[in-house]
Amino acid sequence: MDVVAITKYIRISPSKVRDVAKRLQGLNVKKAMSLVTFNKRRGAFYLLKTLKSAVANARQKTNISEENLWVKESVVLDGPRLKRYWPRSRGMVSPILRRMCHIKIVLTDQNPDKQSS
Repeated sequence: MDVVAITKYIRISPSKVRDVAKRLQGLNVKKAMSLVTFNKRRGAFYLLKTLKSAVANARQKTNISEENLWVKESVVLDGPRLKRYWPRSRGMVSPILRRMCHIKIVLTDQNPDKQSS
């Protein structure tokens, strides 16, 4: 049974979150939580928030305990961009893109390593 949690419109660049999110895939939820909790990257805070939401969804909807959950998929998608401008000399401007991202975490009750083989 798959359980999904999505956090949208996070004001951080997707590239700063993706490297931490890739390490979560295939891990047990307890290991994933400890990995994200002790990571110093700013994006790890948002991944932890989404992971806790996914675990809460699993408890409420399917009544599965935390020990039996695995991270099946951890994806960081591009969100909308805020367009801002920075003044330059001689009346010109330089564009600045303030990026946002969406985080999607899918949990499953089966070990993904055993599923694929």
